[in-house]
Amino acid sequence: MGLRERKKEQTRRNIEDAAIRLFRERGYQATTVAEIAEAADIAPRTFFSYFPSKEAVLFGDFDESFEALNAHMDQRGPEETTFDAVRAWIGTLIEDKDHDHERDACRRRLIAGNEVLEAHERHLMGRFERLLAENVARDLGDAPDDLQPRLVAAAAIAALMAMSSKADEDGHEPKGIDEEGLAQLDDAFAFLRGGIAALQERRASRA
Repeated sequence: MGLRERKKEQTRRNIEDAAIRLFRERGYQATTVAEIAEAADIAPRTFFSYFPSKEAVLFGDFDESFEALNAHMDQRGPEETTFDAVRAWIGTLIEDKDHDHERDACRRRLIAGNEVLEAHERHLMGRFERLLAENVARDLGDAPDDLQPRLVAAAAIAALMAMSSKADEDGHEPKGIDEEGLAQLDDAFAFLRGGIAALQERRASRA
């Protein structure tokens, strides 16, 4: 990465850090783009050269996460199913000491009950859903737009979003997927793997 690219990446990170800090202190609704720009020591127009909207900055790491999962899917072995790969990727995120888990938790708290942010998250998760559908289709030997891969992918995304936004039994705010949530996610993925295996067995019996 050249000097210019490194400067751009640092500016982007400064904007994200300033936004998260202000969101924590003042709340999402009370924070303006102008205030984020001031805190990041940039002009408001510079903000919009990096992010199209205030909600986009809260999901500033989305593209990086998507590309990481996409790469993980591309590299999976012939015996590794879609959900084996997703499970391994999520486990890697949880164990990654350099991953900003506090930012994830803050994002979950800000999203909870905020219709604008919830809608933006659902829009972004549509990309993950399409990626899963493509890979489930590969597992089944289907086309990505066939019904079965789309249904399985939709169920997987529903499980992921439920786990990441769950509140604990004491009524605390959502904190993202932790070890307990990961165990529950394993149960959901076992169910989905079983469904895929049943489809494969059913099709084999017809051949």
